[in-house]
Amino acid sequence: MVEIGQSSTATVVVNENNIAKTMKSGSLDVFATPAMCALMEEAAQAAVQPHLEDGEGTVGISLSISHDAPSPIGATITAKATVVAIEGRKISFHIEAHDGVGVIGKGTHDRFVINNEKFMAKVATRNTAN
Repeated sequence: MVEIGQSSTATVVVNENNIAKTMKSGSLDVFATPAMCALMEEAAQAAVQPHLEDGEGTVGISLSISHDAPSPIGATITAKATVVAIEGRKISFHIEAHDGVGVIGKGTHDRFVINNEKFMAKVATRNTAN
C-alpha cells in the first residue's frame, strides 16, 4: 500500500550520454534537463513500485520542474521523490535533484497506478488503429 511520506532516490553520474549537447536540449557539456526529468521519474517510480499489487505499475502523467543550476561532467546527481498526496489511483510527489554542491532542480510530479496488462492492451489497440 502506497503511503504519504514514502520516498526513494535515483543516482547517475554526468557523462557524455546525459549532457545537453548530446541530448540536443542545449549546446553545452552540462547535465541535461531531459536527463534530470528522467532521473526524477525514476526516483518516483522506485518510491511506490514495491508497494503496488502484483501486475500493477505506474505511468507519469505530469511533471512540473525548474532546473536551477548547471552540473558538469563527472558530477554525481541524486534525485529524491517523496509521496505528498494520494487521490484514488493518482500519486503526487515532491521531487528534488542535488549534485553534491546543492539543489539543481525541484518540482512536482504525478503518476497514475495502472494494471500493466490492461495498459499494454490499450497500447496495442492504439498501434493497430494507426
